[in-house]
Amino acid sequence: MNRNLLGTIVLICRVIVGGVFIFASLDKMQNPDAFALVIHHYRLVPFPLLHPFAMFLPVLEFLVGVALILGVRQRGAALITVLMNVMFIAAISSALFRGLDISCGCFNTDGGHGVGLSLLLRDVLLLLACLPPLFSLVSGPGIGSLFKR
Repeated sequence: MNRNLLGTIVLICRVIVGGVFIFASLDKMQNPDAFALVIHHYRLVPFPLLHPFAMFLPVLEFLVGVALILGVRQRGAALITVLMNVMFIAAISSALFRGLDISCGCFNTDGGHGVGLSLLLRDVLLLLACLPPLFSLVSGPGIGSLFKR
């Protein structure tokens, strides 16, 4: 594949995934108590870990989103997004299997998209978009290119 085309594909994936993760983090960071309740509805995280998890996850989402968009530590940020997407897919699959009628809490903490097959598909597509930045040796433009001569 042409190196420029591959770099463009990686850049597009980085911006899309990074933007999604940044957007997803904003409401959660502003409402950690409400996000802890959303996490609690999945019935997967032990009660003592709910609030630490609700505070840590959105910050991590924000940081990897920024790193992807800026092209800083692209492969590490992409690996973390892959792992988070696998976790989200597992949580959604578990909720579906157990018949839980809950909101996903993906982008906001006050309702939003319910857990369902369309959400599962969306997360699988997002997972696939994480793969080019993870596996490509070509990164496309990033903040580092601003400092190169």
